[in-house]
Amino acid sequence: RLPEQQKTSESPLSWFRGVYLPPSLHPLNKTFVKGGEWEDVDSTQEKRRAFLQDFCKKYNSRKKLQTHLVHLVSRIYVEDRHKVLYCEVPKAGCSNWKRVLMVLSGLAASANNISHDDVHYGKHLRKLDSYDLKGIYTRLNTYTKFIFVRDPMERLVSAFRDKFEHPNSYYHPVFGKAVIKKYRHNADEEALKTGSGVKFKEFIQYLLDSHRPVGMDIHWEQVSKLCYPCLINYDFIGKFETLEEDANYFLQLVGAPADLKFPKFKDRHSSDERTSAEVVRQYLKELSKEERQLTYDFYYLDYLMFNYTSP
Repeated sequence: RLPEQQKTSESPLSWFRGVYLPPSLHPLNKTFVKGGEWEDVDSTQEKRRAFLQDFCKKYNSRKKLQTHLVHLVSRIYVEDRHKVLYCEVPKAGCSNWKRVLMVLSGLAASANNISHDDVHYGKHLRKLDSYDLKGIYTRLNTYTKFIFVRDPMERLVSAFRDKFEHPNSYYHPVFGKAVIKKYRHNADEEALKTGSGVKFKEFIQYLLDSHRPVGMDIHWEQVSKLCYPCLINYDFIGKFETLEEDANYFLQLVGAPADLKFPKFKDRHSSDERTSAEVVRQYLKELSKEERQLTYDFYYLDYLMFNYTSP
């Protein structure tokens, strides 16, 4: 039997020594910040960090994570020049963040001239899991770690619209065909052959199915499983809802070149209306009350961790 003291101290935060959240917040290095215009953004940032830390202290999971350190950091991009680590959350500004990292590292002169394919398939940026254990620990403990998140339901609908409502040579044949085959009764041959035309309700059936016909994908995986915010102590928590001001404040914090601003352009499907709360409401109307509740439950931790209001 474990000694009483050891039993009470056992928590998800103690399983990965050197990675878990320290007992107190590290102060952000504000040496590079000029002007008083960032006071409100800074105040919001400190509240977010404190809120997440308080949540992680209180949250107690009986299920011990069996995740290896290398997997924990597999979504984290490294920029060594400015000593930053970015955990990628798809559909929360990640394409433009990777463009910015390429500029910071000297791989590009401007974020505006980098194509979507270069960003996602160019292999220009290194991930943290490509380093040896010493390299991983050194960077985790000394670099500025940041993450940008988004309202979970908006992120989910944005991912669905991007991957299933536009031609796609990967998501339609891989996910679309499997989803239509399992969840659409009397599906026609064309739909089964191409995987095009997946309905939002069918997509949600797949998401909530414990026996999914095809696995999860990073575009709709929970942030709690992509970036492990209670095991890795993120120094900066940005939100998609305040993307521009959060991003430009962060760039000042890390001493980015003065002329580098976060890009404003929409990466793809620029003529489409952005996924807003109103757009999300229209999609949720396609679901039953039970399906809406189960979808919220699926992202429950993300709602709690980042203090989002339940829909």
